[in-house]
Amino acid sequence: MDALDDLLEGPRARGAFLLRATMSSPWSIRCADEAPLSLVAMVAEHAWVTAADGPPTRVGPGDVVIARGPDAFVYADDPDTPVQVVILPGQECVAPDGRSVAEEMDLGVRSWGNDPDGPTVMLIGTYQMRGAVTGRLLAALPQLLVLRAGEWDSPLVDLLAREIVREEPGQDVVLDRLLDLLLIGVLRAWFARPEGRAPGWYRAHGDPVVGPALRLLHDDPAHPWTVAALAGRAGVSRAALALRFTRLVGEPPMAYLTGLRLAMAADLIRETGATLETVARQVGYGTAFALSTAFKREHGVSPQEYRAGR
Repeated sequence: MDALDDLLEGPRARGAFLLRATMSSPWSIRCADEAPLSLVAMVAEHAWVTAADGPPTRVGPGDVVIARGPDAFVYADDPDTPVQVVILPGQECVAPDGRSVAEEMDLGVRSWGNDPDGPTVMLIGTYQMRGAVTGRLLAALPQLLVLRAGEWDSPLVDLLAREIVREEPGQDVVLDRLLDLLLIGVLRAWFARPEGRAPGWYRAHGDPVVGPALRLLHDDPAHPWTVAALAGRAGVSRAALALRFTRLVGEPPMAYLTGLRLAMAADLIRETGATLETVARQVGYGTAFALSTAFKREHGVSPQEYRAGR
């Protein structure tokens, strides 16, 4: 398993929020639902998306936006259009004065907007649960990611557009899996772009020395790896591996392994009911105490506090 395979194994939508939005100008929506990750695929016309502190970005048909929470984003027909609808946690839909507009924006099965025949059409998918998207994946993403239509070729948006308004047995599960596939497809295409600002570990994946070492770490992070052992498997000296790994990835091999183990531990602690002792064994720590000490140093809270969401 390479680092990207490991990372993209993370998305597991469970009861994701999905809908087809149709809008007529003027329109402006502030998404303040605090969701960890949202995906918007433009089907028709265009929109402007603005992050908290960033400039407006224009997106058109075939473009896909991935927005990393919990910060709010604004989607609008024009950056100067005043906000008309605010989406709060729990997908509560209100006007800026707090009045509920859920009923007037409801257009049927997973359909929403201010005009059922509006020219602007968007597909919106939101991962509402933190455990559905791993912390490692979120940490690898910018706050706002836009994949342009010409940068990838996939039938997934068209398939989601057909399925999102259907009401069949098991449809929620079908849509959850489609959302996962679409997210993975977008991220894979985005990371692979020559101009993409991919993490150091992704750029290092193709290196003939560092790439194999990264795969070894991700295949078996619980193994008691040393730089010497990794270097031996990669066929280079310990000094050569350490220097090359640090230059390409941005940190030494053992620091990378520690970060990987603690990120995996965070996901396991938050997503599963496993005991701390079990988690420690899974990620390569000899005891729960050793993991707890390292975890608090890294995350600033104990594993128990992290699991409780504090």
